[in-house]
Amino acid sequence: MKDIVIVWFRRDFRLEDNTALHRAIEYCEEHDARWVGVFQLDPHFTQAIDSHHDYFFQTVKQFQERCLDMKLPFQVVYGEAVDVFKKVTNELKEVKAVFFNRDDVGYGAKRDEKVREWLESEGIESHDFQDYHLHTGEEVKKDDGTMYKVFSTYYKQWSKQKKPEVVKIDGEMLKKYARSFNEELDEKSSEEFSSLLSQCDREWQGIGEENARKRAEGFVSDRLKDYDNNRDLPYVVGTSRLSPYLKTGCLSIRTLYHLVAEKDNTGVEAYLQELAWRDFYGMVHYHFPTLREEEFHSKYRDLPWNNNDEERLQKWKEGKTGFPIVDAGMRQLNNEGWMHNRLRMITASFLTKDYMIDWRLGDQHFEMKLIDHDESSNAGGWQWAASTGTDAVPYFRVFNPTTQGERFDPDGTFIKKYVEELRDVPSAYIHNPSKMSHEEQVESNCMIGKDYPEPSVDHKEQRKKVLAVYKELS
Repeated sequence: MKDIVIVWFRRDFRLEDNTALHRAIEYCEEHDARWVGVFQLDPHFTQAIDSHHDYFFQTVKQFQERCLDMKLPFQVVYGEAVDVFKKVTNELKEVKAVFFNRDDVGYGAKRDEKVREWLESEGIESHDFQDYHLHTGEEVKKDDGTMYKVFSTYYKQWSKQKKPEVVKIDGEMLKKYARSFNEELDEKSSEEFSSLLSQCDREWQGIGEENARKRAEGFVSDRLKDYDNNRDLPYVVGTSRLSPYLKTGCLSIRTLYHLVAEKDNTGVEAYLQELAWRDFYGMVHYHFPTLREEEFHSKYRDLPWNNNDEERLQKWKEGKTGFPIVDAGMRQLNNEGWMHNRLRMITASFLTKDYMIDWRLGDQHFEMKLIDHDESSNAGGWQWAASTGTDAVPYFRVFNPTTQGERFDPDGTFIKKYVEELRDVPSAYIHNPSKMSHEEQVESNCMIGKDYPEPSVDHKEQRKKVLAVYKELS
């Protein structure tokens, strides 16, 4: 019997430029072994299902079907990580090694360590690789070995670092060294996965590696040149919309980096900075493991959040705050599982500064809703908005939701797309519809307080209050 190696897929659902898969095939070539692919359906991520999970599990299903079509071995196995490997190695007696692209932070890092320990106790080799970022938390540091706390200085050093090359995988070798499963390893796993998929509220389009590659190439050829000018305008298709593919690993960060870096236009630098921000927050989370649980700056750990104000929190979640640009952003999130980055900043600032509601509650809500949710970037972004994180916006800078709307959606094009009650409101009032007279409200088919809510707070008053609170702790 041939030796077997397991490729443990987690958030890297692609057959190209996949480090763990590449190294597994190299091992098979060297040892004349065979490989199988496994995805652990973790109970930790199946307790509450929302758009984030819908998208992810449908991506897994699409990858499973693709492997089946290509006669490549891939199975979904339900259970805690160590229990899954017990099941697989009990069925496949000749397992000699496990290859996977590791997690460096959070729950995933702790899970990986448990699996390594169990594999070692069983005499099975484990080979893990950094595949999710361009640079790890250890690669870009100050001369004294400490972490950067300011993005601009981090970016200067990040830019000097040689970027990893794209990993080439021979499709014929994938098939040559594949070892088919005799049958389903666990019938319960198939039933559990089917049950999860049946709970999905919608069928996501454009998922998978092939669509990711097409979208990346289309963005680089068509929209990258205008990225710096258009990225802050939500009514323009100016961003890449590639973040969901990076999250699920249908698109390699290395592939994307080199596609962009090969171009020569004004959008390149701006876009590469966004990729660097992704690495920056990954680095911060690596060195500050409690990034999602506590404020980076200890002086703000006693902020008096209004966490008992369930009514306001719900208004924010539903997009019914009475501030059009905030509501449009939240409704885009609810409808599409994605939100424009400028609106992520606006809605986060509104929750933490206008409502003075804990950034952690916002982070948790975005985790459930965003199909591109990355725990390091999400927590870093929320702490940025709350002025509690590293290189965060100063506490005295409070986004005015009305002027933000006027600046980034001047005619209300984006607002009217997502807040249908306001679609007939004149542009002169679209950012402050409560200023309309009764006659104008009738003419616009939008009665304020009935069809669309009054502003739920007085922004000027809330700004004074929040500044006083932060100043006292600063």
